Amino acid sequence: MLARMGDASLTTELGSVLVTGGAGFVGANLVSTLLERGHRVRSFDRAPSPLPAHPKLEVLQGDITDEAVCAKAVDGIDTIIHTAAVIDLMGGASVTEEYRQRSFSVNLGGTENLVYAGRKAGVKRFVYTASNSVVMGGQNIAGGDETMPYTTRFNDLYTETKVAAEQFVLGQNGVEGMLTCAIRPSGIWGTGDQTMFRRLFESVIDGHVKVLVGRKSALLDNSYVHNLIHGFILAGEHLVPGGSAPGQAYFINDAEPVNMFEFARPVVEACGEKWPRMRVSGRLVRWIMTLWQRLHFQFGFPEPLLEPLAIERLYLDNYFSIAKARRDLNYEPLFTTEQALAECLPYYVDLFHQMKKEAQAK
Repeated sequence: MLARMGDASLTTELGSVLVTGGAGFVGANLVSTLLERGHRVRSFDRAPSPLPAHPKLEVLQGDITDEAVCAKAVDGIDTIIHTAAVIDLMGGASVTEEYRQRSFSVNLGGTENLVYAGRKAGVKRFVYTASNSVVMGGQNIAGGDETMPYTTRFNDLYTETKVAAEQFVLGQNGVEGMLTCAIRPSGIWGTGDQTMFRRLFESVIDGHVKVLVGRKSALLDNSYVHNLIHGFILAGEHLVPGGSAPGQAYFINDAEPVNMFEFARPVVEACGEKWPRMRVSGRLVRWIMTLWQRLHFQFGFPEPLLEPLAIERLYLDNYFSIAKARRDLNYEPLFTTEQALAECLPYYVDLFHQMKKEAQAK
């Protein structure tokens, strides 16, 4: 990563924007925000766009592993914000060679396709969506920053591909005039989220949440989707020659580290469910789930209730400072966790009841 300090007061307009993964949770919210701000936007995704037609919105369906489609996607674009990825957290013995190749071809190969095509088409700015997991390696991180080295312990393909792609993107900064940076969100949540709370709700509905895992003082951070989008836009605006963002990576989160179970408590209770209070050792649960996972792969036991890697997020401190984003991008979360929760609680309650109804119908 570049050591030099750029001028944070230098900014530019985003111009026309390509959003990859534009049909997804983050991408669709980003597209909507950019349209509200008057930008011309092209949404690029394998899936059809969930958004209504808009005079400034163009929708392109296709795969980022296809170089010809990528060339079409970047034509006439000033700024690329790349959110598309395979996000399953599979790792270890669960990974087939086919799955490994697909993950790398999308998360790394697709990113390379976009960078090369973008540069050829004269795109000026490229904002990459990485992850806070690129520096996580099973250790306690309290207020970590961007000077931390990349992890070399890959328990899942997502982290492995994100490290490779972020290194590639930052290494391409300034080549033939295209400026690049990377954004590292934490757990992304908000209206439309189909990952973070869905998994928790599945466990609650199945009756698997009997105890809480790890100490109450273990904290992590999250990224409310509209805070993250604010970070993306600021990063793009700061990708200017002599500016602060080129070649840099930034943690973007809500700046309110919280215990995961305490964060989930008001949501689950609003759904009318009791939330347990008893806690058990996270290391013990991780050991049990690791053993269970081995038995699952070797002898066909049922899948473990929790991925061993996911348990680390429950008992280790795992939060990051946004000081660099504040300094370089003038980033400040637009919403507090309390404000964001009030905004999206009805969505999560509806999602829970819909999932419960579906589970009972089976």
